[in-house]
Amino acid sequence: MHAPVVVGRGFSAILCLLTLAGATGRSSAATGSGVSQLIVVSARSYRTTVATLTVYDLHGGLAHVTFGPWPARLGYDGFARPGLKREGDGHTPSGTYGLAFMFGVEPNPGVLFPYRRIHHDDVWDDDPSSPRYNEWVDDRAANPGASPEPMYDTPAYDYGVVIDYNTARVPGRGSAVFLHVDVGGPTGGCVSLPKRDLAALLRWLDPADSPRIAMGVGIAAPPLGSTGPTGASGLTGQTGTSGPTGTSGSA
Repeated sequence: MHAPVVVGRGFSAILCLLTLAGATGRSSAATGSGVSQLIVVSARSYRTTVATLTVYDLHGGLAHVTFGPWPARLGYDGFARPGLKREGDGHTPSGTYGLAFMFGVEPNPGVLFPYRRIHHDDVWDDDPSSPRYNEWVDDRAANPGASPEPMYDTPAYDYGVVIDYNTARVPGRGSAVFLHVDVGGPTGGCVSLPKRDLAALLRWLDPADSPRIAMGVGIAAPPLGSTGPTGASGLTGQTGTSGPTGTSGSA
């Protein structure tokens, strides 16, 4: 798993590091090398449960919009302030993170990342006292702790990708943070998109391009080069429309 890069609200510092790595191929201790795919999830406040998700291709110090801006759902208590995410608090963590692997109840939709097909015995360990905290567990083979989260959850987990949050598995800092299918309301601490949009994004993401997801409040749009296939202008900071309440994910 990639080490997370935890940041605050400012985007310029993130962009400088990401574009430098993407343009020069130079290794960075903060971001890794060759980062050229970036997902930005930006909300207007810490309390809102909706955000704008825009996907950028980074080349030559400029960002090109590939997808979005799309409305996305957050945890039922919005974003956590940087460093304050805790298990079961209903917050989506703020920060910039890598992506680990993709998963789904449905068959692989044609992604480039490693893909795990979900079976009925698959769960996520969200027990801070468990030795397998914040890990995918087959409960036939190992003890997943108290009250694990079932992964066989449709439509929420028809498709998804694991966000590399709390990879050190610090007890109580939060678990099971995913980008998954929108079920019509806030999540338990993840980010969600409509299924069609999510599937397109998952197919585009390439581990060779070291994609990152930047999440938080008031993240400004990076300097734009040209638009991608969607033709969108790509400014972040807008919000979508909230719908009926529904939750998924342990976080």
